Amino acid sequence: MQLSRTDVLLMAFCTGLIVANIYYCQPLVILIAREFNLTESHAGTITYLTQAGYALGLFLIVPLGDMFERRKQILMITGVAVAALLLAAFSHTFLMLQIACVLIGASSIVPQLILPMAANLTSDEKRGPTIGIIMSGLLIGILASRTISGSVGFLWGWRTMFFIAAGVCSLLLVLMAKRFPISKPTFNGTYKTLMLSMWYYIKTQPVLREASIINFLAFAILSAFWTTMVLFLASPPFNFQTLQIGLFGIAGAAGALAAPLVGKLSSGQNPRKNLLVGLILQLISICAFYFTGSHLYLFIAGIILIDIGQQAIHVTNQTRIYALVPEARNRLNTIFMSVSFVGASFGSALGLWLWDKGQWPLFCLGTGLVVILNILIYNFYSHKIKA
Repeated sequence: MQLSRTDVLLMAFCTGLIVANIYYCQPLVILIAREFNLTESHAGTITYLTQAGYALGLFLIVPLGDMFERRKQILMITGVAVAALLLAAFSHTFLMLQIACVLIGASSIVPQLILPMAANLTSDEKRGPTIGIIMSGLLIGILASRTISGSVGFLWGWRTMFFIAAGVCSLLLVLMAKRFPISKPTFNGTYKTLMLSMWYYIKTQPVLREASIINFLAFAILSAFWTTMVLFLASPPFNFQTLQIGLFGIAGAAGALAAPLVGKLSSGQNPRKNLLVGLILQLISICAFYFTGSHLYLFIAGIILIDIGQQAIHVTNQTRIYALVPEARNRLNTIFMSVSFVGASFGSALGLWLWDKGQWPLFCLGTGLVVILNILIYNFYSHKIKA
């Protein structure tokens, strides 16, 4: 079975709405801090707990896509996501909310089951563009989640956002049950054998190692920014409210528009060159953030550049790893995305730490050094890997 254009767009739509669950909490940190009488930095721990939960789900659950039928797995996990979102909405203590956020992250791994499903049902020459389209849906979901969450939180409170998200996921359950294709498992061994096989791929696939390391640091940069920018914009000279902060997610939509183009370039003879472009764009964006001062046009330009750079890095790396071992795409994706979201969790924690120690200037200097480290890693692998 080959995917039609409609199938690909549907997968992009579902991917965007489900991945949004991970990011709804970010603009709500200020409101949550007020309700539970916490510092904003302490309340911000829910951002990296959600990402840590996502990494945990990636590592433990996504490999099962090579072992079990994917559509059934997708539906079951989405059902868990509905329950986790409702738990967050009803949380009466911050600890309960933290637990709910870990579960929300762990149950929001459905996009990482959809992507290998799409890769398996797409020809080699169309795989890059297909992944690019689905990644556009994913990025739009990430960006729109912040804008919508900030607006809903401002108007009706932070709990309302989690109720709405639970309702959306319930509707997606029905839609995916009707339209998603049934897949055939490619692995016949035990769960233990399945998990151990991932170490084999780590040892034998240098492209997988390079892609994972570079993505770890790239995700750390992006996550550090989106976590810390809430504190930056809520402070003088801006003093923005949750609604205003959420609107800045719209500026990153340019990254979503770039994803299909990056996907096409990733199917070329030397997709690796896109990584350097993405890294340079991230470094330029950090410079724009450093010199923002009270000039929001530099800040907005930085948001656009950091998201386009992230798409150049992520879509390129994901296309490269899907071409390595077709029968093990879920396991390769597990390694790749688990490392990426551990990086995201690390980045959120790093951003909050840099903010506490030196506010926005230290955040920019610290994250700039991380980008430079990533460029050095890229150059190190340039002598070993050509594509």
